[in-house]
Amino acid sequence: MNAIASRLTMAAERRRAADMDRNDPVLNGLDLASNDYLGLSQHPVVRTAAIEAIDDYGTSARASRLVTGTTRAHHLLESALTERLSHPACVTFSSGYLANIAAVTTLAGPDTLIVSDAHNHASLIDACRLTKASITVVAHNDPSAVETALADRAQTEALVIVESVYSVLGDAADLPRLLQLCERYDALLLVDEAHGIGVAGIDEHCGMGAAAGLSELRERLVVTATLSKALGSQGGALLGSELIRDAAVNTARSFIFDTGLAPANAAAAHAALGLITSDRVASMAGARNALATALEVPVPAGAVLSVPMPTPESGVRARALLRQEGILVGCFRPPSVPDGITRVRPTARAGLSPDELAHACERIRAITEACVGEAG
Repeated sequence: MNAIASRLTMAAERRRAADMDRNDPVLNGLDLASNDYLGLSQHPVVRTAAIEAIDDYGTSARASRLVTGTTRAHHLLESALTERLSHPACVTFSSGYLANIAAVTTLAGPDTLIVSDAHNHASLIDACRLTKASITVVAHNDPSAVETALADRAQTEALVIVESVYSVLGDAADLPRLLQLCERYDALLLVDEAHGIGVAGIDEHCGMGAAAGLSELRERLVVTATLSKALGSQGGALLGSELIRDAAVNTARSFIFDTGLAPANAAAAHAALGLITSDRVASMAGARNALATALEVPVPAGAVLSVPMPTPESGVRARALLRQEGILVGCFRPPSVPDGITRVRPTARAGLSPDELAHACERIRAITEACVGEAG
């Protein structure tokens, strides 16, 4: 066995011994684990849009967007996103991960201080590592820590990176205050709306994310979004000024050297965007509130709820027992969580029947409580 294979084998053995091995089974059941918050991935309008795009363009973009990979479906989606999310310009990517890579590497230069929240997604962490910028990781959701980092910096430029809604704890960033800090200390604010689209936003911006309704200091605001959660498709987007779009198109390696977003995914996301209504968001919120009440956990700002478990083993067991009963939930555990706490994670979604929701509430509570008791 060669040295690399030997190292991988030993790592696999350690994971199995600690009952920390991951796998990717095909699952069927009541879905309270996926990110399809509004149930749009199976909506007939969304499916029809994807099928028609395949008829028009084929199954792939076939090339980089700068070669022959741009279709009318891409530009229609980007135009719709700029309008609904209230930004001057947009460019799309083949995944939300790559959109975050593009955003950070486009905006951060060698004389930039990146101020990154401790609970930011792995894609944002990896993006920061790809830059030549200095990086300061600040305490989670702590604007005072952000201000200290900005005030004490030696760099000319600064980029503050947060998520509008954090998936681990389900809390929301204080975007107005962060924008004020960015104005005071001459910084840009990059907001990842992965868990905000389809969930956050009020009045005419309902479901368009937490940043869409911000009326002041938008020139300091840049947003990324995923197409693969509430929009029921796949891909990602970067929204900001025309200058930022132009910079990303000309410099972001995850745009230039990647085959473009499949036209069918672009068309599906475009169709889904038009189906985000206050009634659909309210349906998701009703399920979320019912689950939070039943499980005695705080109501999150997003769609994902977290039930803390005493050990990784107890969380994995609860998930397995629920799967046996046909209820699918997530389980986040070390090393994937920033605070080291294992959580069973039910995800609320629109369209659940009253019977489905009541059954899920009762069984998730009963099984998580039993597993906590077993763990002592």
